[in-house]
Amino acid sequence: MDYIPILTLILSFIVLLGMGTPVAWSIAISSLLTMLVSIPALPAFTAVSQRIGAGLDSFALLAIPFFVLSGELMNKGGIAHRLIAFAKTLVGALPGGLALINIISAMLMGAIAGSAMASASAMGSILGPEMEKDGYSKEFGAAVNITSATTGLLIPPSNILIVYSLASGGASIAALFLAGYIPGILTGAFLMIVASIWAKRKGYKLGNRSSIKEVVKTFFTALPSLFMLIVVIGGIVSGIFTATEASAIAVLYSLILGFIYKEINFKKLPQILLDSSATTAVVMLLIGASMSMSWALSYENIPQDISTALLALSDNKIMVLIIINLLLLFVGIFMDMTPAVLIFTPIFLPIVTKLGIDPVHFGIIMILNLCIGLCTPPVGSVLFVGVGIAKTTIEKVVKPLLPLFVAMIIALFLITYFPQLSLWLPKLFELL
Repeated sequence: MDYIPILTLILSFIVLLGMGTPVAWSIAISSLLTMLVSIPALPAFTAVSQRIGAGLDSFALLAIPFFVLSGELMNKGGIAHRLIAFAKTLVGALPGGLALINIISAMLMGAIAGSAMASASAMGSILGPEMEKDGYSKEFGAAVNITSATTGLLIPPSNILIVYSLASGGASIAALFLAGYIPGILTGAFLMIVASIWAKRKGYKLGNRSSIKEVVKTFFTALPSLFMLIVVIGGIVSGIFTATEASAIAVLYSLILGFIYKEINFKKLPQILLDSSATTAVVMLLIGASMSMSWALSYENIPQDISTALLALSDNKIMVLIIINLLLLFVGIFMDMTPAVLIFTPIFLPIVTKLGIDPVHFGIIMILNLCIGLCTPPVGSVLFVGVGIAKTTIEKVVKPLLPLFVAMIIALFLITYFPQLSLWLPKLFELL
Protein backbone atom coordinates (compact mmCIF):
# COMPACT_ATOMS: atom_id res chain seq x y z
CA MET A 1 0.00 0.00 0.00
CA ASP A 2 1.43 3.37 -1.12
CA TYR A 3 0.88 5.94 1.64
CA ILE A 4 2.19 8.97 -0.31
CA PRO A 5 -1.07 9.71 -2.26
CA ILE A 6 -3.16 9.36 0.91
CA LEU A 7 -0.84 11.63 2.91
CA THR A 8 -0.74 14.15 0.05
CA LEU A 9 -4.52 14.22 -0.14
CA ILE A 10 -5.16 14.55 3.61
CA LEU A 11 -2.37 17.00 4.42
CA SER A 12 -3.01 19.28 1.44
CA PHE A 13 -6.74 19.36 2.18
CA ILE A 14 -6.18 20.20 5.88
CA VAL A 15 -3.59 22.89 5.05
CA LEU A 16 -5.85 24.51 2.42
CA LEU A 17 -8.81 24.56 4.81
CA GLY A 18 -6.58 25.98 7.54
CA MET A 19 -5.55 28.78 5.17
CA GLY A 20 -9.20 29.69 4.71
CA THR A 21 -9.54 28.33 1.16
CA PRO A 22 -13.20 27.65 0.23
CA VAL A 23 -14.12 23.98 0.69
CA ALA A 24 -14.81 23.33 -3.02
CA TRP A 25 -11.42 24.72 -4.09
CA SER A 26 -9.66 22.87 -1.26
CA ILE A 27 -11.15 19.60 -2.54
CA ALA A 28 -10.25 20.29 -6.19
CA ILE A 29 -6.68 21.44 -5.45
CA SER A 30 -5.93 18.54 -3.08
CA SER A 31 -7.28 16.13 -5.73
CA LEU A 32 -4.95 17.68 -8.30
CA LEU A 33 -1.93 17.47 -5.97
CA THR A 34 -2.74 13.80 -5.29
CA MET A 35 -2.80 13.07 -9.03
CA LEU A 36 0.48 14.92 -9.56
CA VAL A 37 2.14 12.36 -7.27
CA SER A 38 1.39 9.59 -9.79
CA ILE A 39 1.10 11.14 -13.28
CA PRO A 40 2.60 14.10 -15.24
CA ALA A 41 1.15 17.60 -14.86
CA LEU A 42 -0.82 17.87 -18.14
CA PRO A 43 -2.78 14.60 -17.75
CA ALA A 44 -3.39 15.44 -14.07
CA PHE A 45 -4.83 18.89 -14.85
CA THR A 46 -6.89 17.46 -17.71
CA ALA A 47 -8.24 14.55 -15.68
CA VAL A 48 -9.31 16.67 -12.70
CA SER A 49 -10.99 19.34 -14.86
CA GLN A 50 -12.78 16.66 -16.91
CA ARG A 51 -14.04 14.91 -13.77
CA ILE A 52 -15.43 18.18 -12.38
CA GLY A 53 -17.43 18.64 -15.59
CA ALA A 54 -18.44 14.98 -15.92
CA GLY A 55 -19.49 14.87 -12.27
CA LEU A 56 -22.28 17.34 -13.02
CA ASP A 57 -23.47 15.49 -16.14
CA SER A 58 -26.34 13.64 -14.45
CA PHE A 59 -30.09 13.86 -15.01
CA ALA A 60 -30.74 13.15 -11.31
CA LEU A 61 -28.77 16.27 -10.32
CA LEU A 62 -31.32 18.45 -12.12
CA ALA A 63 -33.58 17.89 -9.13
CA ILE A 64 -31.25 19.88 -6.87
CA PRO A 65 -31.66 23.38 -8.41
CA PHE A 66 -35.42 22.83 -8.61
CA PHE A 67 -35.70 21.72 -4.97
CA VAL A 68 -33.44 24.64 -3.93
CA LEU A 69 -35.76 27.05 -5.78
CA SER A 70 -38.91 25.48 -4.33
CA GLY A 71 -37.35 25.74 -0.84
CA GLU A 72 -36.58 29.43 -1.41
CA LEU A 73 -40.13 30.05 -2.64
CA MET A 74 -41.56 28.32 0.44
CA ASN A 75 -39.26 30.18 2.79
CA LYS A 76 -40.45 33.52 1.36
CA GLY A 77 -44.03 32.38 0.72
CA GLY A 78 -45.46 32.44 4.25
CA ILE A 79 -45.43 28.68 4.70
CA ALA A 80 -43.29 28.79 7.87
CA HIS A 81 -45.83 30.99 9.70
CA ARG A 82 -48.67 28.57 8.95
CA LEU A 83 -46.67 25.51 9.98
CA ILE A 84 -45.67 27.18 13.27
CA ALA A 85 -49.30 28.11 13.99
CA PHE A 86 -50.34 24.47 13.44
CA ALA A 87 -47.48 23.12 15.60
CA LYS A 88 -48.38 25.59 18.36
CA THR A 89 -51.89 24.16 18.69
CA LEU A 90 -50.46 20.62 18.99
CA VAL A 91 -47.72 21.01 21.60
CA GLY A 92 -47.82 24.61 22.84
CA ALA A 93 -49.19 23.65 26.28
CA LEU A 94 -46.53 20.98 27.00
CA PRO A 95 -43.34 21.65 29.04
CA GLY A 96 -40.96 23.52 26.77
CA GLY A 97 -43.87 24.19 24.42
CA LEU A 98 -42.11 26.77 22.23
CA ALA A 99 -39.05 24.52 21.90
CA LEU A 100 -41.31 21.64 20.85
CA ILE A 101 -43.06 23.95 18.38
CA ASN A 102 -39.64 24.79 16.94
CA ILE A 103 -38.77 21.10 16.51
CA ILE A 104 -42.08 20.07 14.92
CA SER A 105 -42.12 23.15 12.67
CA ALA A 106 -38.52 22.46 11.62
CA MET A 107 -39.41 18.85 10.77
CA LEU A 108 -42.39 20.01 8.68
CA MET A 109 -40.48 22.89 7.08
CA GLY A 110 -37.44 20.74 6.38
CA ALA A 111 -39.65 18.04 4.89
CA ILE A 112 -41.35 20.54 2.60
CA ALA A 113 -38.35 22.73 1.71
CA GLY A 114 -35.66 20.01 1.92
CA SER A 115 -33.12 22.46 3.35
CA ALA A 116 -31.67 22.64 6.87
CA MET A 117 -30.41 26.17 6.24
CA ALA A 118 -33.87 27.38 5.15
CA SER A 119 -35.46 25.73 8.16
CA ALA A 120 -32.93 27.17 10.65
CA SER A 121 -33.27 30.61 9.12
CA ALA A 122 -37.09 30.62 9.08
CA MET A 123 -37.62 29.06 12.53
CA GLY A 124 -34.89 31.11 14.19
CA SER A 125 -36.21 34.39 12.79
CA ILE A 126 -39.84 33.72 13.76
CA LEU A 127 -39.61 31.67 16.98
CA GLY A 128 -36.33 33.01 18.42
CA PRO A 129 -37.72 36.39 19.59
CA GLU A 130 -40.94 34.72 20.80
CA MET A 131 -38.95 32.23 22.92
CA GLU A 132 -36.91 35.06 24.46
CA LYS A 133 -40.10 36.97 25.25
CA ASP A 134 -41.42 33.91 27.14
CA GLY A 135 -38.26 33.67 29.27
CA TYR A 136 -36.29 31.04 27.30
CA SER A 137 -32.56 31.73 27.06
CA LYS A 138 -31.49 32.65 23.54
CA GLU A 139 -28.75 29.99 23.72
CA PHE A 140 -31.25 27.21 24.43
CA GLY A 141 -33.50 28.50 21.64
CA ALA A 142 -30.56 28.55 19.23
CA ALA A 143 -29.48 25.01 20.24
CA VAL A 144 -32.98 23.62 19.66
CA ASN A 145 -33.26 25.43 16.32
CA ILE A 146 -29.84 24.24 15.11
CA THR A 147 -30.34 20.55 15.88
CA SER A 148 -33.99 20.32 14.79
CA ALA A 149 -33.25 21.99 11.43
CA THR A 150 -31.19 18.96 10.36
CA THR A 151 -34.14 16.52 10.69
CA GLY A 152 -35.46 17.81 7.36
CA LEU A 153 -32.43 16.31 5.62
CA LEU A 154 -33.70 12.85 6.54
CA ILE A 155 -37.39 13.54 5.94
CA PRO A 156 -37.96 13.82 2.17
CA PRO A 157 -37.74 15.49 -0.25
CA SER A 158 -34.05 15.90 0.53
CA ASN A 159 -31.31 17.05 -1.85
CA ILE A 160 -28.63 15.16 0.06
CA LEU A 161 -30.44 11.85 -0.43
CA ILE A 162 -30.34 12.53 -4.19
CA VAL A 163 -26.59 13.18 -3.92
CA TYR A 164 -26.15 9.89 -2.01
CA SER A 165 -28.10 8.04 -4.73
CA LEU A 166 -25.63 9.40 -7.29
CA ALA A 167 -22.57 8.56 -5.15
CA SER A 168 -23.80 5.03 -4.39
CA GLY A 169 -24.09 4.18 -8.06
CA GLY A 170 -27.86 4.10 -8.28
CA ALA A 171 -29.59 3.44 -4.96
CA SER A 172 -33.30 4.09 -5.54
CA ILE A 173 -34.21 7.72 -4.75
CA ALA A 174 -37.81 6.68 -4.00
CA ALA A 175 -36.57 4.01 -1.54
CA LEU A 176 -34.20 6.50 0.10
CA PHE A 177 -36.99 9.06 0.46
CA LEU A 178 -39.27 6.55 2.18
CA ALA A 179 -36.40 5.21 4.30
CA GLY A 180 -35.82 8.66 5.78
CA TYR A 181 -39.27 9.14 7.32
CA ILE A 182 -39.05 6.99 10.46
CA PRO A 183 -35.39 7.91 11.29
CA GLY A 184 -36.19 11.62 10.80
CA ILE A 185 -39.29 11.47 13.00
CA LEU A 186 -37.45 9.34 15.60
CA THR A 187 -34.60 11.87 15.78
CA GLY A 188 -37.10 14.70 16.16
CA ALA A 189 -38.91 12.79 18.93
CA PHE A 190 -35.67 12.32 20.91
CA LEU A 191 -34.88 16.04 20.52
CA MET A 192 -38.38 16.85 21.82
CA ILE A 193 -37.90 14.64 24.89
CA VAL A 194 -34.57 16.30 25.76
CA ALA A 195 -35.93 19.82 25.10
CA SER A 196 -38.97 19.14 27.30
CA ILE A 197 -36.83 17.81 30.19
CA TRP A 198 -34.42 20.77 29.92
CA ALA A 199 -37.32 23.27 29.87
CA LYS A 200 -38.97 21.63 32.88
CA ARG A 201 -35.71 21.74 34.86
CA LYS A 202 -35.24 25.42 33.99
CA GLY A 203 -38.85 26.23 34.89
CA TYR A 204 -39.85 27.77 31.56
CA LYS A 205 -43.55 28.67 31.58
CA LEU A 206 -46.23 26.61 29.82
CA GLY A 207 -48.33 27.89 26.95
CA ASN A 208 -52.12 27.92 26.68
CA ARG A 209 -53.92 24.70 25.75
CA SER A 210 -55.59 24.91 22.32
CA SER A 211 -59.15 23.85 21.68
CA ILE A 212 -60.08 21.20 19.10
CA LYS A 213 -61.56 24.00 16.99
CA GLU A 214 -58.19 25.85 16.93
CA VAL A 215 -56.31 22.67 16.04
CA VAL A 216 -58.68 21.96 13.14
CA LYS A 217 -58.56 25.57 11.93
CA THR A 218 -54.73 25.78 11.89
CA PHE A 219 -54.52 22.33 10.30
CA PHE A 220 -56.69 23.40 7.38
CA THR A 221 -54.69 26.63 7.07
CA ALA A 222 -51.45 24.60 6.84
CA LEU A 223 -53.01 21.84 4.71
CA PRO A 224 -52.12 23.30 1.27
CA SER A 225 -48.45 23.40 2.37
CA LEU A 226 -48.56 19.88 3.81
CA PHE A 227 -50.33 18.59 0.70
CA MET A 228 -47.17 19.24 -1.30
CA LEU A 229 -45.56 16.29 0.51
CA ILE A 230 -48.32 14.01 -0.78
CA VAL A 231 -47.99 15.37 -4.31
CA VAL A 232 -44.18 15.12 -4.50
CA ILE A 233 -43.48 11.94 -2.51
CA GLY A 234 -46.68 10.21 -3.63
CA GLY A 235 -45.83 10.89 -7.27
CA ILE A 236 -42.29 9.53 -6.90
CA VAL A 237 -43.27 6.40 -4.95
CA SER A 238 -46.18 5.57 -7.26
CA GLY A 239 -43.95 5.99 -10.31
CA ILE A 240 -46.02 8.81 -11.84
CA PHE A 241 -42.89 10.94 -12.17
CA THR A 242 -39.17 10.84 -11.35
CA ALA A 243 -37.48 12.81 -8.55
CA THR A 244 -36.31 15.36 -11.12
CA GLU A 245 -39.83 15.84 -12.49
CA ALA A 246 -41.16 16.00 -8.93
CA SER A 247 -38.75 18.84 -8.14
CA ALA A 248 -40.11 20.88 -11.06
CA ILE A 249 -43.67 20.22 -9.87
CA ALA A 250 -42.60 21.36 -6.37
CA VAL A 251 -41.43 24.68 -7.84
CA LEU A 252 -44.74 25.23 -9.67
CA TYR A 253 -46.79 24.23 -6.62
CA SER A 254 -44.84 26.45 -4.19
CA LEU A 255 -44.98 29.40 -6.64
CA ILE A 256 -48.76 29.13 -6.98
CA LEU A 257 -49.10 28.75 -3.19
CA GLY A 258 -46.95 31.85 -2.61
CA PHE A 259 -49.17 33.91 -4.92
CA ILE A 260 -52.34 32.53 -3.26
CA TYR A 261 -50.98 33.47 0.19
CA LYS A 262 -50.03 36.90 -1.27
CA GLU A 263 -46.54 36.56 0.22
CA ILE A 264 -44.83 36.42 -3.19
CA ASN A 265 -45.29 38.84 -6.10
CA PHE A 266 -43.51 39.55 -9.38
CA LYS A 267 -41.28 42.17 -7.71
CA LYS A 268 -39.90 39.57 -5.26
CA LEU A 269 -39.29 36.87 -7.88
CA PRO A 270 -35.96 38.19 -9.27
CA GLN A 271 -34.37 38.20 -5.80
CA ILE A 272 -35.74 34.72 -5.04
CA LEU A 273 -34.30 33.41 -8.32
CA LEU A 274 -30.97 35.12 -7.61
CA ASP A 275 -30.72 33.66 -4.09
CA SER A 276 -31.58 30.14 -5.27
CA SER A 277 -29.09 30.44 -8.15
CA ALA A 278 -26.31 31.42 -5.74
CA THR A 279 -27.11 28.44 -3.47
CA THR A 280 -27.28 26.08 -6.46
CA ALA A 281 -23.93 27.34 -7.79
CA VAL A 282 -22.21 26.61 -4.47
CA VAL A 283 -23.77 23.13 -4.23
CA MET A 284 -22.91 22.25 -7.84
CA LEU A 285 -19.30 23.41 -7.49
CA LEU A 286 -19.00 21.26 -4.36
CA ILE A 287 -20.44 18.27 -6.24
CA GLY A 288 -18.12 18.72 -9.24
CA ALA A 289 -15.02 19.13 -7.05
CA SER A 290 -16.03 16.19 -4.86
CA MET A 291 -16.49 13.97 -7.91
CA SER A 292 -12.93 14.82 -8.98
CA MET A 293 -11.68 13.78 -5.53
CA SER A 294 -13.71 10.55 -5.68
CA TRP A 295 -12.08 9.79 -9.04
CA ALA A 296 -8.60 10.59 -7.69
CA LEU A 297 -9.24 8.27 -4.73
CA SER A 298 -10.38 5.52 -7.07
CA TYR A 299 -7.39 6.00 -9.40
CA GLU A 300 -5.01 5.58 -6.47
CA ASN A 301 -6.97 2.51 -5.19
CA ILE A 302 -7.44 4.28 -1.85
CA PRO A 303 -11.02 2.97 -1.24
CA GLN A 304 -9.89 -0.63 -1.80
CA ASP A 305 -6.88 -0.15 0.50
CA ILE A 306 -9.04 1.36 3.26
CA SER A 307 -11.62 -1.41 2.81
CA THR A 308 -8.94 -4.10 3.15
CA ALA A 309 -7.40 -2.41 6.19
CA LEU A 310 -10.76 -1.95 7.93
CA LEU A 311 -11.90 -5.53 7.31
CA ALA A 312 -8.49 -6.74 8.51
CA LEU A 313 -9.21 -5.06 11.85
CA SER A 314 -12.53 -6.87 12.21
CA ASP A 315 -15.15 -8.60 10.09
CA ASN A 316 -17.73 -8.21 12.86
CA LYS A 317 -20.63 -6.13 11.54
CA ILE A 318 -21.23 -4.37 14.88
CA MET A 319 -17.57 -3.36 15.29
CA VAL A 320 -17.19 -2.21 11.66
CA LEU A 321 -20.32 -0.03 11.95
CA ILE A 322 -19.00 1.50 15.19
CA ILE A 323 -15.71 2.36 13.45
CA ILE A 324 -17.47 3.80 10.39
CA ASN A 325 -19.85 5.84 12.56
CA LEU A 326 -16.94 7.29 14.54
CA LEU A 327 -15.08 8.13 11.32
CA LEU A 328 -18.16 9.79 9.80
CA LEU A 329 -18.80 11.79 12.98
CA PHE A 330 -15.18 12.98 12.81
CA VAL A 331 -15.46 13.76 9.09
CA GLY A 332 -18.66 15.75 9.70
CA ILE A 333 -16.81 18.08 12.06
CA PHE A 334 -14.40 19.20 9.32
CA MET A 335 -16.27 18.71 6.04
CA ASP A 336 -19.55 19.92 4.61
CA MET A 337 -22.23 17.31 3.96
CA THR A 338 -22.28 17.21 0.14
CA PRO A 339 -18.55 16.58 -0.44
CA ALA A 340 -18.46 14.15 2.51
CA VAL A 341 -21.23 12.03 0.94
CA LEU A 342 -19.61 12.07 -2.51
CA ILE A 343 -16.11 11.27 -1.23
CA PHE A 344 -16.80 8.72 1.51
CA THR A 345 -19.71 6.78 0.00
CA PRO A 346 -17.41 5.01 -2.53
CA ILE A 347 -15.00 4.23 0.33
CA PHE A 348 -17.43 2.84 2.91
CA LEU A 349 -20.26 1.42 0.79
CA PRO A 350 -18.25 -1.57 -0.58
CA ILE A 351 -17.26 -2.44 3.00
CA VAL A 352 -20.79 -2.45 4.40
CA THR A 353 -22.29 -4.27 1.40
CA LYS A 354 -19.74 -7.06 1.95
CA LEU A 355 -21.16 -7.36 5.46
CA GLY A 356 -24.72 -7.61 4.12
CA ILE A 357 -25.89 -4.06 4.93
CA ASP A 358 -28.40 -2.59 2.49
CA PRO A 359 -27.13 0.54 0.61
CA VAL A 360 -30.39 2.36 1.42
CA HIS A 361 -29.97 1.66 5.15
CA PHE A 362 -26.34 2.78 5.02
CA GLY A 363 -27.38 6.00 3.25
CA ILE A 364 -29.62 6.94 6.18
CA ILE A 365 -26.83 6.10 8.67
CA MET A 366 -24.40 8.28 6.75
CA ILE A 367 -26.77 11.25 6.43
CA LEU A 368 -27.65 11.23 10.15
CA ASN A 369 -23.95 11.12 11.06
CA LEU A 370 -23.27 14.13 8.86
CA CYS A 371 -26.37 15.95 10.18
CA ILE A 372 -24.65 15.95 13.57
CA GLY A 373 -21.59 17.44 11.86
CA LEU A 374 -23.70 20.36 10.57
CA CYS A 375 -24.23 21.37 14.20
CA THR A 376 -20.53 21.32 15.17
CA PRO A 377 -17.68 23.78 14.53
CA PRO A 378 -15.54 24.54 12.55
CA VAL A 379 -17.58 23.78 9.38
CA GLY A 380 -21.09 23.47 10.86
CA SER A 381 -23.05 25.63 8.44
CA VAL A 382 -26.36 25.22 10.30
CA LEU A 383 -24.59 26.04 13.59
CA PHE A 384 -23.36 29.35 12.17
CA VAL A 385 -26.78 30.25 10.76
CA GLY A 386 -28.54 29.42 14.05
CA VAL A 387 -26.02 31.32 16.17
CA GLY A 388 -26.08 34.31 13.80
CA ILE A 389 -29.87 34.59 13.84
CA ALA A 390 -29.99 34.24 17.65
CA LYS A 391 -27.28 36.93 17.97
CA THR A 392 -25.22 34.86 20.39
CA THR A 393 -21.88 33.00 20.26
CA ILE A 394 -20.88 29.38 19.66
CA GLU A 395 -19.23 29.19 23.11
CA LYS A 396 -22.51 30.04 24.85
CA VAL A 397 -24.58 27.62 22.73
CA VAL A 398 -22.34 24.59 23.40
CA LYS A 399 -23.79 23.80 26.86
CA PRO A 400 -27.46 23.45 25.77
CA LEU A 401 -26.29 21.73 22.56
CA LEU A 402 -24.62 18.82 24.38
CA PRO A 403 -27.79 17.02 25.63
CA LEU A 404 -29.35 17.49 22.19
CA PHE A 405 -26.24 15.91 20.64
CA VAL A 406 -26.72 12.95 22.99
CA ALA A 407 -30.32 12.61 21.73
CA MET A 408 -29.09 12.53 18.11
CA ILE A 409 -26.39 9.96 18.99
CA ILE A 410 -28.99 7.69 20.63
CA ALA A 411 -31.16 7.98 17.50
CA LEU A 412 -28.09 7.17 15.36
CA PHE A 413 -27.37 4.06 17.47
CA LEU A 414 -30.95 2.76 17.08
CA ILE A 415 -31.04 3.49 13.34
CA THR A 416 -27.65 1.81 12.82
CA TYR A 417 -28.47 -1.44 14.62
CA PHE A 418 -32.18 -1.73 13.84
CA PRO A 419 -32.25 -1.61 10.02
CA GLN A 420 -36.02 -2.19 9.91
CA LEU A 421 -36.45 1.42 11.11
CA SER A 422 -35.07 2.52 7.73
CA LEU A 423 -36.14 -0.37 5.50
CA TRP A 424 -39.70 -1.10 6.66
CA LEU A 425 -41.42 1.59 4.54
CA PRO A 426 -39.43 0.93 1.31
CA LYS A 427 -40.20 -2.80 1.68
CA LEU A 428 -43.87 -2.05 2.38
CA PHE A 429 -44.08 -0.19 -0.94
CA GLU A 430 -42.04 -2.94 -2.67
CA LEU A 431 -39.14 -0.63 -3.53
CA LEU A 432 -36.52 -3.05 -2.13
